[in-house]
Amino acid sequence: MAKRERVVRMSVEQPLWRALTGYRVLTMIYAVLLFAFGMERYERPGIGIAYLSVMSVWNLATLPKVANAASCTKRFLGADITVALVGILLTPLADAHAQSIEGPTLPSIWTAGSVLAYAIKGGWRWAGVASSLVAVANVVERGHPSRDTFHNVLLVWVASIAIGYVVEVARASERTLARALEIEAATRERERLARDIHDSVLQVLAMVQRRGTALGGEAAELGRMAGEQEVALRTLVAGGLTRPSLVSEDESEGAVVRVVEVDEDPDDDTPVDLRLLLAPRAGAKVTLSEPGAPVLLLPPSARELAAAVGAALDNVRVHAGEDAQAWILVEDWPDEVIVTVRDDGPGIPEGRLAQAEGEGRMGVALSIRGRLRDLGGTAELISVPGQGTEVELKVPRGKAGQGR
Repeated sequence: MAKRERVVRMSVEQPLWRALTGYRVLTMIYAVLLFAFGMERYERPGIGIAYLSVMSVWNLATLPKVANAASCTKRFLGADITVALVGILLTPLADAHAQSIEGPTLPSIWTAGSVLAYAIKGGWRWAGVASSLVAVANVVERGHPSRDTFHNVLLVWVASIAIGYVVEVARASERTLARALEIEAATRERERLARDIHDSVLQVLAMVQRRGTALGGEAAELGRMAGEQEVALRTLVAGGLTRPSLVSEDESEGAVVRVVEVDEDPDDDTPVDLRLLLAPRAGAKVTLSEPGAPVLLLPPSARELAAAVGAALDNVRVHAGEDAQAWILVEDWPDEVIVTVRDDGPGIPEGRLAQAEGEGRMGVALSIRGRLRDLGGTAELISVPGQGTEVELKVPRGKAGQGR
């Protein structure tokens, strides 16, 4: 089966960039209207008209630059803050009374957009530098510190640093989530591989070991070697599940999560009858009881459920003996599918499953419970020494797909 890699990009910054784009457009319009309605108080309105024309053209032409973090370069940020600072310093030239009468500067609150761009791009430190430059320019424009100037400067300074800090926290949380998702994806893939190994290679090695020991002679030596390889492979599988590797990440526009998926058959959206997958399991020592109507599930869910039943029957043959009888009961309910596998073997001693998992024998943990967990279902094992074992597999319709 071919594998494909899906890259999922997540970024909490993008809404902030969109908000900044809207803010720059609205504050540009506000600055132009503010100047237009108060033009009579300017001794040199031509300076204001010239500056606001340049600022408007610059603002509209550079809107793509504030669309995301990648396009908002350091060169653009430097030029943008320069346009804002020049507007502040030109205000006394356009209005001779600007230093004696508290009033708005030519760029007005559009200046805050430049500072916010620094905050979103570089965090609170960049925001602190940009807001400090604006503060110095405002003090120079007024000629002396004033209460209103101090109030406006402090507001921009605090707001920009707070936004920059929030952006840094969001980026850190985003990276943590990306790593968690990568670990989960890697763990699930390792569990799937471990189930496949258990259902094939480990079962064969265990059979070779038993048959070789029973035959004796050279076959016993082969059985011993097969047993050693089985132990080594079980240790490798169990150890790999506790050490999932991480995938590289891209921090330019948020975290990147790479999830490896497996392509199934092209008709995976067409429901299949679970009874057809379980029918080959029936035989002289396995009795299959099923509904008279088809039990329809999506192919991936049906295959995994049938594989879990096969793993349960393998455990019956291995642990209950060659002469043990097994029964498979399929129940088709509106909200779930239940498959029960029961045998008449000696049962499982208390604590044996935990001991087996500690020794790296993951048959029940991975081949049965792991499969059902991936389907959103459950696997319950009930065993009484001397009275056999019963495994109940439940798959919710909402998870497995009904297809009726």
